Amino acid sequence: MLGEYPIQGRRAAEIAASVERAVGTGDLEPGQLLPPMRELADRLGVNPNTVAAAYRTLRERGVIETDGRRGSRVRRSPATTGREKVRLDVPAGVRDLAAGNPDPALLPPLAPALAAAAAEGDRHPVLYGGEPVDPELAVLARSELRADGVPDGPLAVVSGALDAVERVLAARLKPGDTVAVEDPGWGRTLDLVPALGLRTAPVRVDDDGPLPDDVRAALAAGARALIVTSRAQNPTGAAVSATRARELRAVLREHPQALVIEDDHGHGMVDLPLHPLAGAGRHWAFVRSAAKTYGPDLRLAVLTGDAETVDRVRGRQRLGPGWVSLLLQRTLVRMVRDGAVDGPAVAAAYRARRDGLIEALAERGIAAHGRSGMNVWVPVPDETGAVARLLHAGWAVGAGARFRMGTPPAIRITAATLTPQETEPLADAVAAAVGPSPVRAYV
Repeated sequence: MLGEYPIQGRRAAEIAASVERAVGTGDLEPGQLLPPMRELADRLGVNPNTVAAAYRTLRERGVIETDGRRGSRVRRSPATTGREKVRLDVPAGVRDLAAGNPDPALLPPLAPALAAAAAEGDRHPVLYGGEPVDPELAVLARSELRADGVPDGPLAVVSGALDAVERVLAARLKPGDTVAVEDPGWGRTLDLVPALGLRTAPVRVDDDGPLPDDVRAALAAGARALIVTSRAQNPTGAAVSATRARELRAVLREHPQALVIEDDHGHGMVDLPLHPLAGAGRHWAFVRSAAKTYGPDLRLAVLTGDAETVDRVRGRQRLGPGWVSLLLQRTLVRMVRDGAVDGPAVAAAYRARRDGLIEALAERGIAAHGRSGMNVWVPVPDETGAVARLLHAGWAVGAGARFRMGTPPAIRITAATLTPQETEPLADAVAAAVGPSPVRAYV
């Protein structure tokens, strides 16, 4: 079960550290079973309660997961595993449609804006104790958020959407609390929640966003938070419609203490309007990141929310990194002011690529989804087989297991860089790999 690796320690902290060290070095791999608690206790000569405490610590740290009688195993994407352990290796000569990256050709050049921001920094150096949010960025962000119907609230700047989600969850929840998450949903979110010692309650989604009945059931069962992707949902491309937003706001008013976190990472690269849920309850957070529109290395997102939540986030941020580089903030301001990104043109390009693939698949009897963003979600009867057959045919796509909990098998195809010349051959390859499937929703 564990090969020759000897788990060591007499105290719970030593046992947990031993397992975590083995996961970090690769001696224990993702998915590998751990010994039953009594068996390990006998081997180490300790009380079973000591091993139980060690396993509990490992669960709270996102290293292992427990599935009842099936036992405990290293999580598929444990918090201590190096990125190379979970990265998909795309062989040479295979077209990579699995990475989930934006099209570099649609990203603006950073050099002019960075140079201008650096020159401003030379004239007005940033020192300790300064304001953590650039005043111009605050003005721009408030104007755009207000225009989109997001309630006024204090602002913070964080290092991307996932950083915001983590900080808000840590500020408001405690280990053992339950978070309602989209299913299918962003794989990093599905990894992050248990890594914080929190439990997940899957909420199904369709093209218009989370299903209200699922949200109601999760909150009624005790979920203390809900994470929603406003637009360009990863992996399905869902976008919360006006009707769905009204339905969800009605559900949230039934649970005013529930925390709602909205991720609008698609801002600037989608052409569907925003229908926010912010303000439906007492505690809310809304995050808008720059990565998909301005470049993944521009690790910057604006966060707003109710005063208490944002104050907690900013207070904890002061005790850690302090602030997100004003150089990056000013760079983003300069690009926005200069119109470095033609948002409608970018959105139209991504829409054309998604729609072209979805239409080509439909002609071959394959149902697919992708209302917004860069990805197309294709339900399949045999996920592993479809991924393998497509790889053999020269196309690398994402396995749906990375993004789902209880929903049916599927594959994610990132259409961000798909050319018109590739659409038909790709659709042929998908049809050959999965065969015709009945038209059905992915819920």
